[in-house]
Amino acid sequence: QTDNMADIKTLNVVILGFSFMLIFTAFQTAGMIEQTVIQSVQHKGLFIGASGYVSLAILYSVFSVSIWGAPSVVSVCGPRYSMVIGAVMYCLFIAVFIYPMVWALYTASVLIGLGAAVLWTGQGSFITINSTKETMGRNSGIFWALMQCSLLFGNLFVWSEFRGKETIDSQTRTDVYVVLLVVCCVGTLMLFVLRNRRPEDRSDLLNVNSGDQAGEGPLQAFKRSIQLLKTKEMLLLGVCFAYTGFELTFFSGVYGTCIGNTRAFGDEAKSLIGISGAFIGAGEILGGAAFGLGGKLTNRHGRDPIILFGFVVHMTAFYLIYINLPQSSPITEIVTDASYYPVLIDSNKYLAILCSFLLGLGDSSFNTQVYSILGSMFPEDSAPAFALFKFVQSLTAAAGFFYSKYLLLQWQLLILVVFGVAGTLAFFEVEWKTANASRKGYTQIG
Repeated sequence: QTDNMADIKTLNVVILGFSFMLIFTAFQTAGMIEQTVIQSVQHKGLFIGASGYVSLAILYSVFSVSIWGAPSVVSVCGPRYSMVIGAVMYCLFIAVFIYPMVWALYTASVLIGLGAAVLWTGQGSFITINSTKETMGRNSGIFWALMQCSLLFGNLFVWSEFRGKETIDSQTRTDVYVVLLVVCCVGTLMLFVLRNRRPEDRSDLLNVNSGDQAGEGPLQAFKRSIQLLKTKEMLLLGVCFAYTGFELTFFSGVYGTCIGNTRAFGDEAKSLIGISGAFIGAGEILGGAAFGLGGKLTNRHGRDPIILFGFVVHMTAFYLIYINLPQSSPITEIVTDASYYPVLIDSNKYLAILCSFLLGLGDSSFNTQVYSILGSMFPEDSAPAFALFKFVQSLTAAAGFFYSKYLLLQWQLLILVVFGVAGTLAFFEVEWKTANASRKGYTQIG
């Protein structure tokens, strides 16, 4: 009986991973090419006033607020139907690009912000329900690896569609977004295949929270999070959360646009966005596998070596991007001022793609370690702790998309470097403190 149950639980996690892989193949690809596609539509005099950056900034702002109400929705509708509601919002967002209208773009950006909060809260709850203490790490790893594959498939598809095109004509745009929409709908339908567990199987469930969570409103979760925020550890980790938000914006929306706007890449520029995205995905998958499955090493040597590795990888990437791409590339493909050309070298496409891989690798080392430290420091308060992480991360991601519209590349990179240094030092401080405390026998904080 228990073996059979364990199989169903593992199957649930795998189906969930595939479902999210399809939904995010569609969404992450749509987000990466969004600004470039909008620029192309505007060349024809349509979609005037729309900005992919602003759309993504709205999305992350709404997400950061709705993350507080999402647990209530999940406790009312249950994780499975909550995820379906969220996934439908993703489908709507992608559909907007088939007939671009400014009001529809911004409305969909608000809706997907709401949907994302419910989708991710439902996902966390569903994985927890289908895990025991022993299988939690493994199940998170399986889900993460499947989900990150989404960056590969969608971007390779974009590369094949955009090859040799200076601007994205409406036929190409429609083809790409119709395929992405179908993929997103299939992923949504897969959520219906998930098996609900039977009530008698609740015996060995991982305790999600110390209190009975269903009875708590959003206000309670918010109050608990505020209490956590008052701890010195959480304030320090907040700097690290902020950095993950800024760099999320950079690799998920800005860097691809920069590559697409680099005239030196000629008619390859637009299709290179796809290759870039696929290499970001390769870095994420490799990092996730190495740091997720290498959990035993972390237990022996602490989390700081992995964070240090991610820091070095990111700083290398930022420097190479600084010398490789035109300074005005986040904003426009027209280089107005000779001083905006790359600083030291001629733009090199191989170097640009290497940087994509480094961005993905560094991102996965930061994210896996943040998840790990939150899970071990706040085992009783995992939900508010993760809500705080998502809240700070999405706020800085939104801020990042707002300034991306105006700031030249070197200033965006400077912001990333400053927060990268501060976030890494803050993480070290917390990690060393908890490591010392656990040697003395105090593991939990807060």
